Amino acid sequence: MSNEVVLFEKRDHIALVTLNRPDARNAFDPEVLVKLDGYWELVRSDNDIRVVVLTGNGKAFCAGADLGRLIPLFSGARQPEDEWDEKVMADTAITGRAFLREGDVEKPVIAAINGFAVGGGMELVMGCDIRVAAESARFGMQEVKLAVFPAGGSTVRLPNQIPFAKAMELLLTGDLIGADEAFVLGFLNCVVPADKVLPKALEIAGKIAENGPVAVRAIRKSIRANIGVPEAEAMTQESEIAAPVFETEDAQEGPRAFMEKRKPMYKGE
Repeated sequence: MSNEVVLFEKRDHIALVTLNRPDARNAFDPEVLVKLDGYWELVRSDNDIRVVVLTGNGKAFCAGADLGRLIPLFSGARQPEDEWDEKVMADTAITGRAFLREGDVEKPVIAAINGFAVGGGMELVMGCDIRVAAESARFGMQEVKLAVFPAGGSTVRLPNQIPFAKAMELLLTGDLIGADEAFVLGFLNCVVPADKVLPKALEIAGKIAENGPVAVRAIRKSIRANIGVPEAEAMTQESEIAAPVFETEDAQEGPRAFMEKRKPMYKGE
C-alpha cells in the first residue's frame, strides 16, 4: 500500500482521488490538506480532466479533522513541527480549499462514500455534486459534542441540501444517521452495496465525461451560482453563463454527430 496520504489517478477523462489514511479513518491532518488542495488545483487546470471521483481507502470515507494533529495546531496547543504544519499555518485558506468550502474545482465531483463520513468528512461530501454511498455508511456533524463549531460550511450548506428541521437536529445534537435515511432526505443520489460504491461512481463519471465538457462546466456553474438567488436575477445570470457555450466548436459537433448518427468527438473547445 502506498504511503501517500492522498492518491491521485487519471482514467481517461476521469480523475480518481483517494484519501489514504485508513488507520486514521482518513482524517484530515495538515499533510492531507496540503496534498488535497494541490490535487484540486491540478483538476481545475488540467483540461483533459472532465470529472472527479473522490473516495476513501479502508472502512471510512473520512472522519473529519485529525483531533490529535490538526485541531491542536489551529488552537495553538501544538506548534508547527514539519513542512505540512508550516504550509497550513502560512496559508490558512488551504483548509477551506481542501474541504471544497472555498474556491471551485470547476469540474463535477462525485463522492464515492465507502464508509463513515462525519464532521469534516460530511462537509467534504456537502461540497461534492453527486453522492454514491455504501449501505453501511453513516453521516453526521459531531463538532457540537466537542464544543467546537462545524466551520467547513455545514451551517450554510446543510440546510440547503436537506430539510431545515433535520439539518438543525443533526447540527445541534451531533447524532449520526444511516445511508438509507440520508438518501430519503435527498442528501445522496444512491445507496449500493459496499463493493459497488466505486464502480457506480465511476459509471456516473463516465456518462458525464462523454458529454460536452464546456456545457457540463457551465451547467454546474449556473446551478451553484444561482442557489438562493431571486428568479429574475438567476435567469439573467443563467443567460450570461449559457451564451458562450453556444459559440464553441463542441456546440456544433454535438448536433452534427446526432444528425450523422455517430458518437460526438468533443474537444472542450
